[in-house]
Amino acid sequence: MTYYESDEETPLLIKQDIPPRPIETPLQWGQLLVLLVTLICEPLASQSIYPFITQLISELDITGGDEKKVGYYAGIIESLFFATQACTVLQWSRLSDRIGRKPVLLTGLFGLCLSVVCFGLSRSFWSLVISRCICGMLNGNIGVMKSAVGELTDSTNRARGFSLIPIVWSVGSTIAPIIGGSLAKPYEHFPETFKSPFWREFPYLLPCAVAASIMLVCFFFCLVFLKEASFTFTASEGRILTNCRLSATIHLPLDKDAPVPIKGLLHSRVLLPIFNYVVLAFLEIALLALQPLFYSMPFELGGLALRPRTIGYVLGAFGATNGIFQFFLFPSIVGRFTPKPVFIAGIVLFIPIFCLFPVMNTLARSGAPAIYVWIVLIIQLGMCVVMDMSYSCIFMFITAAAPNRRSLGATNGLSQTTVSVARAIGPAMTTSLYSFSVQYHFLGGKLVYVILMVLTLFALALAKKLPEDGWKDRCETLEPLSD
Repeated sequence: MTYYESDEETPLLIKQDIPPRPIETPLQWGQLLVLLVTLICEPLASQSIYPFITQLISELDITGGDEKKVGYYAGIIESLFFATQACTVLQWSRLSDRIGRKPVLLTGLFGLCLSVVCFGLSRSFWSLVISRCICGMLNGNIGVMKSAVGELTDSTNRARGFSLIPIVWSVGSTIAPIIGGSLAKPYEHFPETFKSPFWREFPYLLPCAVAASIMLVCFFFCLVFLKEASFTFTASEGRILTNCRLSATIHLPLDKDAPVPIKGLLHSRVLLPIFNYVVLAFLEIALLALQPLFYSMPFELGGLALRPRTIGYVLGAFGATNGIFQFFLFPSIVGRFTPKPVFIAGIVLFIPIFCLFPVMNTLARSGAPAIYVWIVLIIQLGMCVVMDMSYSCIFMFITAAAPNRRSLGATNGLSQTTVSVARAIGPAMTTSLYSFSVQYHFLGGKLVYVILMVLTLFALALAKKLPEDGWKDRCETLEPLSD
């Protein structure tokens, strides 16, 4: 017999003491779809260059023919987007609290499209630098988009809503490397179609142009279909009427729903999940920077010597698997175990993930059958899929920590600013450590992996400080910040 079955011998007071299970609010799929279409442009802009960035650096002769130094310059190019984004993302997010999410999202889409085309036309190191800076400066979409998702969800459906973010990111991560790997140097893969010398002068323009075309379609889709959440003031009642969920009007006191200044966000309840987001993002961007470099470098320089097309297919298959996993399994997993244990499990997995890089290289250099290397690679990517659940978990913590709905943009902007700084440092530091390790054979060429595993232990200690219940959603209760 369960508590919910009828039994005349069971005291009524026992039944009344059991809190009813909250009914999940239906997700607003129409508006979520528009936001998720917007999100797919982020991985297209950042990851479509991964399959060929190492080869591009080599061909521009920036290193003077020394392949051991490629990692230094590849890391700089990958870091520039996040460095410039860190300077502007908070301003974009705060601006979205005042003028709305839609105009900021459209500006970001335009910036992505412009920068990707410029990257494809670049034939010097400094033109690559300028195009990546444009990409970061004009784009604050990820923080604004998470604020919009927070407005469209509540505590009953937030896990499912935020689980869609890594799913769509995975879709973009599937498409982007396939575009970058299969369309780079089209005159080699499609000689009958791309005969013009133009394509030899700009061998990486085609993948960038295809990615930019998708972004342009997303721009017009967002322009036509995205509805702005409205904030209207009613002087007679002294209240703000918010239509954040586009389904019902919620009445909130004026003083509690006003945008909170940045100083008001510097509270342990807000900063703790942000710091956890920072270390998670740093470790993940270090992993993303290592993957294409490790896959492409020769055996003797610590890599697997894979071709750009193969790298694109590997990363694309990972993205597809990750999206399927997050969509079907994440909501039930986090519903059973709660966000904190799932987040900690994801952090722990970074240790074996980093350990398997030198294992694969050792197998490849020893002449072991290639199938053994591929098995280890598949195991590593499987761990990455499980680890990726940590993102949805920490998004839930950050959203619940926001002082009110009109401070969601500032809260996510603050988190995205700090994360962008970490992501700016991560690729340059990681790839430089990789190049330093193989150039001087420090710790047998494994220095970078040792350092990243030590940082993982620090991240694990910080993750354990998160609250067990994930904090009650203050966006709905509007409880004041207090220690």
